[in-house]
This record gives sequence, structure tokens and C-alpha cells, in this order.
Amino acid sequence: MKLSEVKEILSTVDNVTFQLEDGTFVPEHFHVTEVGMITKHFIDCGGVIRTEKVVNFQLWNANDYDHRLKPTKLLNIIQLSEQKLGIEDAEVEVEYQSQTIGKYDLDFIENYFVLKNKTTACLAEDACGIPVEKQKKNLSELTNKQSCTPNSGCC
Repeated sequence: MKLSEVKEILSTVDNVTFQLEDGTFVPEHFHVTEVGMITKHFIDCGGVIRTEKVVNFQLWNANDYDHRLKPTKLLNIIQLSEQKLGIEDAEVEVEYQSQTIGKYDLDFIENYFVLKNKTTACLAEDACGIPVEKQKKNLSELTNKQSCTPNSGCC
């Protein structure tokens, strides 16, 4: 989800609620401790130089149980970040700590921002020597079903 989409949603909701894909919710008293732009400049295993940019939100659970982040407050933080840091309209990545700091993609479903699990992937599959996965077929699909009946001797 792009930052512009987050801002549009924040202008229509009454509360800011984050949910993990497994259905558990980020506690209501979370804080957004950072909004920033992260640039990753790297080389993939095929030798291609790449640059990725994401807008980063960091969520933190505080012991401030009376705190509730309202949509207007988060919009103000985003707007300040855009003005002071020159943040672009890029995909949003959320950092949230469970057992360790996790990075999540962001979606919006049924009035909740959903932290979607991220996965790794090879960006240069054609250059790094990973064999193409063979298509698996059921053996019964390969035989002629009309002529292969029980006791016919074809199996």
C-alpha cells in the first residue's frame, strides 16, 4: 500500500487499528515512534545494482495504556515527515516487534490496517543457477483412463 492510500484511509476512519495476518491485534496503546524513508542500494546475486525505497512506520508498544493514536495525529506526523524529510509516495513498510523486529507490508481490510508477512525472494532467478521447479503431475493423470481399468493389465 502506498503512502497516499494510507493518508486517504486515515481521513475516513475513526480509529487507527493494526492487525497481524494471524488475527491478533497490535495493542491499542501503541505509538508510531518513527515515520521515515528508507533507501536500500544493493547488488543482487546476478550482479544487477538495484535501489528500493519504502516509507517506514515503526510501531512500539508502550506502557502508556491511556494513549490512543487518532487518525488526525498520524496524518499530522506523516505530513510533517513529508515536509521535513521529503518523503515520497512509496510503498509503506511497517516495523513491529513481537519476538524480534519484523518488517511487514501493509493492507487495509474491514477497517483495520493489516500487517502482511513479507517473504524473501531471488531477484535474479535466471542468473543465479536455481533450477526451474518441475511441474508435478499425478501418475493417474498420465495414463489413459479408458483403457486402464482394474484387471486390464495396463497398470
